[in-house]
Amino acid sequence: MSESIRVVRRSFLAGLGVTLGGLALGSFAHAEAPKPPPAKPGGTNATGATAGAGLRPNVFVHVAPDGIVTIACARSEMGQGVRSTLPALIADELGADMARVKIVQAVGDKAYGDQNTDGSSSVRKAFTDLRRTGAAARMMLVTAAAKRLKVPASSLRVRDHTVIHEATKRALGFGELADDAAKVPVPKKEEIVLRPLSELKTIGKDLPLLDAPDIVTGRAMFGADLKLPGMLTAVIARPPVVGGKVAKYDAAKTLAVKGVQRVVSLPAPKPPFAFQPLGGLAVVADNTWAAMRGRALLEIAWEHGDNAGYDSKTYRAKLEAAVRAPGRVVRALGDADKVLASAKRTVESMYYAPNLAHAPMEPPVAVAKVDDRSCEVWASTQNPQSARTALAKALGFDESQVTVHVTLLGGGFGRKSKPDYVVEAALVAKAMGVPVRVQWTREDDLQHDYYHSVSAQRLVAGLDEGGKVVAWHHRTAFPPIASTFKDTAFSEPGQLGQGVLDVPLSIPNVRAENCEARAHTRIGWLRAVANIYHAFAVQSFLDEIAHARKVDPKDNLLELLGPARIWKPADLGVTELPNYGQPLDQHPIDTARHRRVVERVTDLSGWSKRAASGRALGLAVHRSFLAYIAVVVSVVKDPAGKIRVDEAWIVADAGLVVNMERARSQFEGAVIFGLSLALYGEITMKDGATEQSNFRDFRLMRLPEAPRRIHVEVLQSDAPPAGIGEPGVPPVAPALTNAIFALTGTRVRELPVIRTLSV
Repeated sequence: MSESIRVVRRSFLAGLGVTLGGLALGSFAHAEAPKPPPAKPGGTNATGATAGAGLRPNVFVHVAPDGIVTIACARSEMGQGVRSTLPALIADELGADMARVKIVQAVGDKAYGDQNTDGSSSVRKAFTDLRRTGAAARMMLVTAAAKRLKVPASSLRVRDHTVIHEATKRALGFGELADDAAKVPVPKKEEIVLRPLSELKTIGKDLPLLDAPDIVTGRAMFGADLKLPGMLTAVIARPPVVGGKVAKYDAAKTLAVKGVQRVVSLPAPKPPFAFQPLGGLAVVADNTWAAMRGRALLEIAWEHGDNAGYDSKTYRAKLEAAVRAPGRVVRALGDADKVLASAKRTVESMYYAPNLAHAPMEPPVAVAKVDDRSCEVWASTQNPQSARTALAKALGFDESQVTVHVTLLGGGFGRKSKPDYVVEAALVAKAMGVPVRVQWTREDDLQHDYYHSVSAQRLVAGLDEGGKVVAWHHRTAFPPIASTFKDTAFSEPGQLGQGVLDVPLSIPNVRAENCEARAHTRIGWLRAVANIYHAFAVQSFLDEIAHARKVDPKDNLLELLGPARIWKPADLGVTELPNYGQPLDQHPIDTARHRRVVERVTDLSGWSKRAASGRALGLAVHRSFLAYIAVVVSVVKDPAGKIRVDEAWIVADAGLVVNMERARSQFEGAVIFGLSLALYGEITMKDGATEQSNFRDFRLMRLPEAPRRIHVEVLQSDAPPAGIGEPGVPPVAPALTNAIFALTGTRVRELPVIRTLSV
């Protein structure tokens, strides 16, 4: 006999008696933040007074009369530690004691500014504005204290939840001042005075991961953990080809499954597909297992639509043909074509990178409750505002009628910034009249993703009689992300600014072209976006040039980067640079920083002694999301002759870093993420449908395959904050393939590596 026992994560961990030691910092509430009147970061209300006790100068900060400071985190937590970093920064600027701080997750609302947890932007774009939110509250508390103590505000200092008059040692706690401070006008943005950076205790320190105790003990609330009274669960049979729809179906066997309540037909999307659900049939049941069993028994005839003929192999041939022909010129310096025609020698290579899936450990999931007047959703989303907008449009509501709560995310990598799955939950909940959880399976996740774009690139370099590189020609073709939102066959500047327009090369003649590539599936941003395939091609090709010139790859790289200098757009052969949405005067392209990370990573890895030690090392460097990252990878052959990664070094100059522990963790993760994609990552399609379905055929790096050690060094820098989560990924693949060439003499020009070599 056998007995079925239901085991859930939290009870399993509790049974193990998991405990955590160490420092506890602050506390988290998983409910939404208290809803204050809308205000921009830094405070724009005429007065701090609100309907409710205490000080609330803006949507981020509330000081209660009991002294508890509540800080809202407006970005989504998916393992990068944003809920441990951003509130701590605000509290630091305020002068709060984190032991008396409660952190709440903000709902989706434009009052919080940009909430999209994407583009490695949480710190780099909001650093100053978030500090202003804390500083505004601090200044109002100081003003109230100055009036109470009858002293000049300039004589007061704020620290440890207290406003102190240093001369007399008199002090007032935040709680004592909260109601009086609420009557003080909120300082205007230009009036706010920030602390000197030297006073901020968070900067460059290792901050505790505040969600960690709940995660490891099973108390954390991820999207699939949420349960509402009367809630049903749905899984959806979606068209296998993007743009397809249900021709006919028979649900008799499905409805006979115990627990299945109903089959709901979802509308087919119209191009451009944007964030619309894919349509299909939702099987709604009492539980996930019944819904999955019911879906498996659906008899569906699909009408596949215009993309039914899409095939990865034939499409690759089209891309490679595209980059062999002239494309749209996007970068021009000197006359590369003329110099190449007369060059003493040319080096030419073609590179290919396939579609990739995001594959977060937690597949997409959302819970929705909808009635005639409102929609309330709980979702593991990276962009609650985008989800709110999409929900309002799909339901015909005003956005004020829609509330989006954000749960913890079990990974995201860009997939969960697209809210198609959130809209699915709302549509099914509306049809059922009760709360519904839409749960994606791993197969759903891999077969209906917004894929990272497939890419083909052709690079040609011209050498003069002395072996100096005098010309560079780069062609790139990839279905752009913009194709998901409008009919286009060419990239937007943002993707070209990720490894084509912005590569600083001390070469007098440079030309880059963007070649036509139409999309036949949904294309979306994935961690590091176009930098992945552009860095792979450019940094691999630089290694090829070094081999052709018979010079050390490091020396070749430093020579082509040239001396330390700040590059203007005209120096690069372009009229303007997207620069990740940041001004070039604040975040210039600086080859001194390129050179610094290259020099440091090669020192750490023993690059100059690799021949004597018998090590096969590969080197790559890339600037993305305003950070400069250099990577060295060591590869060896195991007794069976398979290539494996032995060790890796990564050095980052990411400007001013707030949470050093999370930065190191993100760079370690970037190495594993980049190696996994480079070695195994590939999504292929036949007859318009994705061929991969689970981790058996979309391989991820496994523990025995990981480097025995990953060395991370984050350099101290006076530059403004740059990206952390994404920029570690792009140089990993070329560092790996360059190391493979050093070991085997085989040049890897297509990914994944497993297509070329035994790994």
